[in-house]
Amino acid sequence: MNMDQIKISEYIPGSIGKITELHAAYYSNHWNFGLFFERKVATELSEFLGRFNANRDGFWIANFAGNIIGSITIDGICSETKGAHLRWFIVSQEHQGLGTGKLLLKKGIEFSKKCDFKRIYLWTFSGLNVARHLYEKYGFKLCKEQINNQWGVTVKEQMFELILRD
Repeated sequence: MNMDQIKISEYIPGSIGKITELHAAYYSNHWNFGLFFERKVATELSEFLGRFNANRDGFWIANFAGNIIGSITIDGICSETKGAHLRWFIVSQEHQGLGTGKLLLKKGIEFSKKCDFKRIYLWTFSGLNVARHLYEKYGFKLCKEQINNQWGVTVKEQMFELILRD
């Protein structure tokens, strides 16, 4: 497979289910996240797409041979107060390490700059070292850590931010 075969596009039918499946499978296999997490992803992603506004929100999927293999969103609803929220960033395990994550992250950052957002932030947790490396490569800085169980499992949450302008 080469990178020319990966297409980045916006919503296609089945996106909610496939993105939820990618998250549920990965986090169940590697972090013992269960039904609580899968339901949270499906519910919040559905809510986001139900209020989607193309002037402030971004939604992209990575597609290979007709299959959704990754996603990223920029939720701009609170961009004036909190910043743009980067969410549901994932690449299937089979397609990690090939540059798909870079393509998606660049798309989200470019969109945020075009919207003139001051800041992008995201919540993740300690131990996702490959993702952390990618965030830091693109200028995100760790700015907060806390123990929490918002995903149904107790983890050390981490908030990263990228300042786009003062």
